[in-house]
Amino acid sequence: MKTCLIALGLCVAAALLLQSVKGRRGQDLHCGACRALVDEMEWEIAQIDPKKMIQTGSFRINPDGSQSVREVPFARSESSLLEVMERVCEKMTEYAEKPDPGSGRVAYERVVTRDGKMMDLSGGRLDTQAITSLKFTCEGIVEKYEDELIEFFSHETDNVKDKLCSKRTDLCDHALHVPHDEL
Repeated sequence: MKTCLIALGLCVAAALLLQSVKGRRGQDLHCGACRALVDEMEWEIAQIDPKKMIQTGSFRINPDGSQSVREVPFARSESSLLEVMERVCEKMTEYAEKPDPGSGRVAYERVVTRDGKMMDLSGGRLDTQAITSLKFTCEGIVEKYEDELIEFFSHETDNVKDKLCSKRTDLCDHALHVPHDEL
């Protein structure tokens, strides 16, 4: 009887540990997808000619004969951002999982350069299932937080990754210590 109770206790402890690891992997996946999404959107926005402008506002005539039309940079316009969001998650196939040996947490790093060359994986691993999960999670974030993404990218230019992924959406609430990587 005592042996059965010990075995049952070990099984419960193992199940709780496994659940904790799965929960942490889910947090890491959501945080990694958000951070990669922000990196990719920032890069895409930077590729658009900053001089290109678009008119926004109402084209209706006001009672005083004026129109409420203004010009804004095309790169940060809603139409441009929606276009970028439609294709940004396709870039998740250019990322790999990189476990942190110290904390056991998983981060995601770009392993394909913008011109299509493979970079050094150094501790990262290309796993089709993990990359599929990253892409799927990215698509879910775009769908769920579309308004927030448009709001942030149309106005914010500094620290979008932390502001959006950690403070606004809590997708990285555990990861404020994640290093800022440069593209």
